[in-house]
Amino acid sequence: MASRENSAGRSRKAHRRQGMGKAAATVRRSAGRRKASRVVRNAPAKGALHRRRGSRRRLNGRRVARPVVWRRALPAASRTDGAGSPGGNPVEAAAAAAPDPSASAPPPLPTPEPPVLNPVPEGGFEAAWFAAEAERVRAAAYEEGYREGFFEGGEAKLGRLIPRHTLLPEVRVEDVIAAGFPAVAGRLYPLLTPVGVFAAADEALRAGRPLSVVRLGDGELITLAHGTVIGAEEALRWGAFLPYAGVQLPDPAAREALAAAVQAADIIGVPESRHPSYQGLLFPVLHHYGIDYRTLQLTTSTINYELNTGGYLTRLLHGRRVLLIGNQAEALAGFLGQRSVNVVGWLAPVQGVADVPTVAMRVREFPDFDLALVAAGVAAVMICPQLSRELGKVALDMGHLADKLIKGEAALPQLGEVHTGANGN
Repeated sequence: MASRENSAGRSRKAHRRQGMGKAAATVRRSAGRRKASRVVRNAPAKGALHRRRGSRRRLNGRRVARPVVWRRALPAASRTDGAGSPGGNPVEAAAAAAPDPSASAPPPLPTPEPPVLNPVPEGGFEAAWFAAEAERVRAAAYEEGYREGFFEGGEAKLGRLIPRHTLLPEVRVEDVIAAGFPAVAGRLYPLLTPVGVFAAADEALRAGRPLSVVRLGDGELITLAHGTVIGAEEALRWGAFLPYAGVQLPDPAAREALAAAVQAADIIGVPESRHPSYQGLLFPVLHHYGIDYRTLQLTTSTINYELNTGGYLTRLLHGRRVLLIGNQAEALAGFLGQRSVNVVGWLAPVQGVADVPTVAMRVREFPDFDLALVAAGVAAVMICPQLSRELGKVALDMGHLADKLIKGEAALPQLGEVHTGANGN
């Protein structure tokens, strides 16, 4: 029966016979190829092959099945060793020639990751990386804020004074300030120089009179200003360092005690900086407490450093009995003792402004002294006038100069290095 697949109309049985004949012919051709490939082998190769096959037929005295499948799996060209000569291991060659499933599969594509501008390193460098990033952001914000603040505080103010539809070419705000400064120069208020402060302290020491020298920095001014000139929350932002200086805001009692100490002090160091945290608070605070600055003996708030660099502190210490007060008093006593200063005692620690009454009481336990050097943060401004008023002594607010001397960041001039001059100053 003819069909699309059997156009000649032959029976299914005839097709089967024809297919079997073709299969048999294929088998005969394959066997002939294998026989031809065996003939080309030389005698040494055959001997080696028989020895290998013989060794595989016995394993520990037991007869094993004869491996014949490997001959069918290997093509004729693979029956040579790695150097291209006959005699290679047929099993190993068959394993090497077998296709690797993983080699035929396409390599997996990498999973795409989202782009990261600043990748975070792994391991112990992570904290350092975050710290560096925070510092970079802080520096950029500071630079931008400084640039804007510099403009608003200078050129912007000048610009608001210039009439509309006019320009002031090639004139900077510094030029305008310099031109107008002579108009206010008559209002300059003089400060005591280091020579003047030394002369007052030296005269008091010689005469046995009381004298106190204190200094107002940003810590003291923020303490005085909180709840009076500025709000407590703003003071907390400005004075984040105050716990180190011995004050925990808000503290109205410490604020009032500090204001009373300023009024009782003989010489007051004030900041020359016009920064908002310095003179920006100084005069509003004095005005709030009704203190007229023109009735005060004012000097610079860095008078402690200037007395030292000028050699005046060395001269004040020479031949005097010295008492040291503050957390670094013991270390400072060792430093000054090595330089022939007569330290009669030291008192430490000073636990902030709340410890001032205790310190004043404990001072009475020490031998008599002439000069007290106090390095106790904000509390020093309260301690110095109290020692002067109650004990009749000279007391100097030494501040961070004590730390710098101990650490070697500042040097105390020797007496022979100090030039006294003709008038002794």
